[in-house]
Amino acid sequence: MGSFSVWHWLVVGILVVLLFGRGRISEMMGDVAKGIKAFRKGLADDEGTLGEVSAKPAPRIAADPAAPASEAPDPRRQG
Repeated sequence: MGSFSVWHWLVVGILVVLLFGRGRISEMMGDVAKGIKAFRKGLADDEGTLGEVSAKPAPRIAADPAAPASEAPDPRRQG
């Protein structure tokens, strides 16, 4: 009783096709595929911009405690 047989999955598949129709299922799968492609493209774009940003030299910041606040080191940066 813990696992489903092939007949169970066949009946579930037929019910899904009857409820949604073949066109609707293929449309939803196409939308999922477009979302995955957009997500991967976004990741690739982010990696590209991160590479460009990290290629720039970091500005030199004075470690003088009497320096104005605009020249104070950023606490978010490590190193």
